[in-house]
Amino acid sequence: MVAKITLEEFPPSSLAFLRFFLATLLLIPFFFTQSKKVKINQKDIPKLVAIGILMITLNIAFFFEGITKTTAINASVLTLIIPVLSVVLGWMFLKEKVYLINLLGIFIGLLGAVVIIQLPEIVLGNYSANEVVGNSLILLASICWVGGAVISRQMLKIYPSLTVTAIAFMVGTITFLLPAANEYLNDPLWMESISILGVFGLFYMTLLSSVSAYFLFEWGLAKTAVNKANLFQYIEPFIASALAITLLGEKITIPFLAGAILITAGVYLGTLAKELHHRAHKTHRI
Repeated sequence: MVAKITLEEFPPSSLAFLRFFLATLLLIPFFFTQSKKVKINQKDIPKLVAIGILMITLNIAFFFEGITKTTAINASVLTLIIPVLSVVLGWMFLKEKVYLINLLGIFIGLLGAVVIIQLPEIVLGNYSANEVVGNSLILLASICWVGGAVISRQMLKIYPSLTVTAIAFMVGTITFLLPAANEYLNDPLWMESISILGVFGLFYMTLLSSVSAYFLFEWGLAKTAVNKANLFQYIEPFIASALAITLLGEKITIPFLAGAILITAGVYLGTLAKELHHRAHKTHRI
């Protein structure tokens, strides 16, 4: 929701560039301190760069463009499809174990996404073209994020998470530089219209959504189990929806509610139920 409000004052590529440029500046001292102990193998550089392109450049580009065309509520719920996609790609590329109940969850979750992006309305000819494009871009952003996460999972077995994150931020900064420069050349006066709210949004996204999110998640993960830590991501859409209704005046529709319920159920069956099902049905392995 903060991104949607902030994008009303910043051009998308400029906002992305400033966000990751500032985040990179904050991480660089820690990165170079750690780099004295960690040597990066040249053959891993393409994968580390690919993580940045997928998880930062393409993910943010699609998300920023999508959020300007759809509602903050739709965007927050559609990002819940990420855990489901993670199960699919983890199964396909990392040979992770998947069970029948997970496949059922994947199907239900994807069905919910289809409802939210208005595919039934498209078939009936009653839809908002702008919102369909926006919802589709949010899904593309999620796919890019999961693709990068699959590569990250491999690299995190070799390098500390700070190293992987810092390089991803650097790649994001570099790739958004030229588009941001082009936005400035097309409208060199856009910075004059930035309000205090816009500056707050930029620093919020830099400090909390980028830098602090990394440190706080690692701190929390050290004090609880992974499956419990992951539970907190399911709270986000409900908080975002409440704020979007209160601050942006957005409304919840019946199709959205149906899709949200399907996605939530699909995510639970596809991911959270995995460990429990593993204990009870070890023979149903795909």
